[in-house]
Amino acid sequence: MLEDLKTYMTEYLPDILLETVHMVFLTAIIAFIGGLILGTILYLTRKSKTKWVNIIYKVLDVLVGILRSFPFYILIFVLIPFTRIIMEVLTGRGTFTSTGAFIVPLSVAAIPFFGKLIESSLIEVNNDVVEAATSLGLSTWQIIRRVVIREALPSIVSGITLGIVTLVGYSAMAGAVGAGGLGDFAMTQGMIVYNTNMMIFAVVTIVILVLLIQGIGNLIYKLVK
Repeated sequence: MLEDLKTYMTEYLPDILLETVHMVFLTAIIAFIGGLILGTILYLTRKSKTKWVNIIYKVLDVLVGILRSFPFYILIFVLIPFTRIIMEVLTGRGTFTSTGAFIVPLSVAAIPFFGKLIESSLIEVNNDVVEAATSLGLSTWQIIRRVVIREALPSIVSGITLGIVTLVGYSAMAGAVGAGGLGDFAMTQGMIVYNTNMMIFAVVTIVILVLLIQGIGNLIYKLVK
């Protein structure tokens, strides 16, 4: 086992960990930006007293719910044509079997998830604070940017931390179908060749990565709180 651990640490870990971190954190950036936009739109349309705006909210909410409940493993294959188009535009090669390519389905799955997390955080903001800001003559954008998001920031940080942890799990599933990283390693070097030690090492690495993300998230939460 010690020999396998040495081999894992020196020959495999640097590359597969970098692939996983690349997938997770690039997806997290995309999902945060998309989720912040989506969550803000959901928050504003939910709060609106106009009937047709409420209809927009209900439609968006249903679409987000469908995407959030769609099994990620199946979503990867459903999005293959779309992923090929994106990769062709960005890299000039319509390849699907690469670490970068799997960021596309990861982002599609993560944006609705992050969006609902951010919407929930914004809803938690005390309505009296919003009304006070409105009475000062601030515009809707100013209220969202200067008041609502600031008040909701601790909750947003907590939600984003949960989202990134979830992405680690998604990346492991993507690895099982060729995305690279820790999930791919656990499948190819663990299950397929029946090397239990390598699988254990990969799982432990994933657990440590999750704990590290959670710890950093908790620290940021305390700072913004």
